[in-house]
Amino acid sequence: MASAQLSLSFGQAFVVPDRGRHRSSMSVCVPDETALLTSKGASALITDSTSRNPLAKQAGDLSVQGFLADFYSTPEHWGAKVSAHRVLHALNGWCYGQSRQVRDGGYVSSVSAMVYQGQTAHLFHMGDTLVFRLRGAEFEQLSRDHVTDLGGYRYPSRALGMDVSLDIDYVEMPLKQGDIFLFTTQAVQGTLMPSDYVRLIREDASDLHAACERLAETASERARERGYGGDPFCFQLVRIDALPEAQEDRPDRSYGELPIPPELAVGERLDGLEVLEVLSRTAQSRVYRVCDTHTEREMVMKAPSPELSSRNAYLEHFLLQQWIVERVRSPFVVRVMTPSRPRRYLYYLMAYVEGMTLEEWARRHPRASLGQRLDIATQLGKAVQALHRRDLLHQQIHPENVLIDRHGQVVLADFSACHLRDVDGHRRSRGLLRQVGLTEHSAPEYAMDDEVGRRSDQYSLASTVYWLLTGALPYELPVKDLLRHTDLERMHYRSAQALNPEVPAALDEALKRALMPQRALRFRRLSEFLHALKTPKPASDGGPPKRGGATWFWQVVAAALLVLLVLSWLLR
Repeated sequence: MASAQLSLSFGQAFVVPDRGRHRSSMSVCVPDETALLTSKGASALITDSTSRNPLAKQAGDLSVQGFLADFYSTPEHWGAKVSAHRVLHALNGWCYGQSRQVRDGGYVSSVSAMVYQGQTAHLFHMGDTLVFRLRGAEFEQLSRDHVTDLGGYRYPSRALGMDVSLDIDYVEMPLKQGDIFLFTTQAVQGTLMPSDYVRLIREDASDLHAACERLAETASERARERGYGGDPFCFQLVRIDALPEAQEDRPDRSYGELPIPPELAVGERLDGLEVLEVLSRTAQSRVYRVCDTHTEREMVMKAPSPELSSRNAYLEHFLLQQWIVERVRSPFVVRVMTPSRPRRYLYYLMAYVEGMTLEEWARRHPRASLGQRLDIATQLGKAVQALHRRDLLHQQIHPENVLIDRHGQVVLADFSACHLRDVDGHRRSRGLLRQVGLTEHSAPEYAMDDEVGRRSDQYSLASTVYWLLTGALPYELPVKDLLRHTDLERMHYRSAQALNPEVPAALDEALKRALMPQRALRFRRLSEFLHALKTPKPASDGGPPKRGGATWFWQVVAAALLVLLVLSWLLR
């Protein structure tokens, strides 16, 4: 029987004989808000890691919490498939990066996630966790085991955080009222037969928690009989109690349903936001300083250019920008603001930073000390690090996109070309930046259609720092003039110390390395470059080195011994 909205029940049970072997995590989320339940649906997850992984429990918990937090913050117009894929790819990049920072274990786990949206279920699976569906008397496994046998042990051949890339099984299926979905782990294999599942669940299907307890107790008892009763077992059941009424198919709205705002002038209003100042007009976007007439809060509104067609690549990316920025939590990155009223047009709001751009700051403070400039450079580096931790590339780091408030705080803004690394592919990333426009601080690989990555942001950051310290660019040859790889040989680094004698030699060398035309020759990690910014050694004045106290003492002793030796020869 159809209802106004989706309704489901669930139950869970854990049996962990040895708490130190707890390696699974599971959760069910049913949004309280009707709008969110309609647009995103309900979700159920289970994760599991290997018993030989010391970080198994942490990996599972982080996978579940990370998915639920990010999935329900994705743009409303994204479907379940797009939202889950983007969230899982981003989460995989974060887990993979964290695993490379630890010695023992890793943030690696099998994941099965199911999203119930409308009258459809979407299953996303990688690894060896198990998902079954009980429909009537039919008990069917929906997930596929991705395992490899090594030395008598079965390991997942696919898992979240295992590799930089992620291969996700995706299954879409219609729902029926009364469908029951079972989520469990590989530990249960060999303990229960399909008839056992059906019998134990059907004994009292109205109490799913009790059904899960029966499954866990029976599985544990069978395991003890077979001599491996120390394994942990977890079971999660989800039952579809009611389905929403079927909706007529609507045309694909992959570029969003809200119209682009018209051209606005100072004094005009849109959704209760009054325009105080037009900050920029470009071929791709409009940026306004606005005031919310209800809260009297000043913010920055960014909207697509009214001239953009509905199939413009930048317009598609614009719909991702708010979600991208919301994922980053850093005082050095501009914050996205929540509007006080429902939006009727396509735009997003950011915190208004009362201050000036880095370019204007440098013009107003020509006598700023080296320490002041390096402090700004370090803050900017922290902003870039915050993006990279979320597997985001900024791709547009230059003085006009760096803001400095009244207290000297650096805030990185403008995410016109920002995108998730390794999700949409390098070609799409380069194409996006070319549409937005290359700058004099862009890395050479963008001009030559080469592979890009975090070291491309490192180049732009170093170029901006070089400009901040010297007022010039590190190379005379403009990036836009690079056409082929042989052109890189024409790029000759200009010493920052030659332009500004206050720049220490060690810092000059660090800048030179971060600005290498070949991406592979730059610092492997951004933190190495930032360390050089924090600990610059004073520039040498070219004079003789000062004698240390210990060296001078031993030189005096040696001279005295020589004198005594000569006197002993003369007095013979």
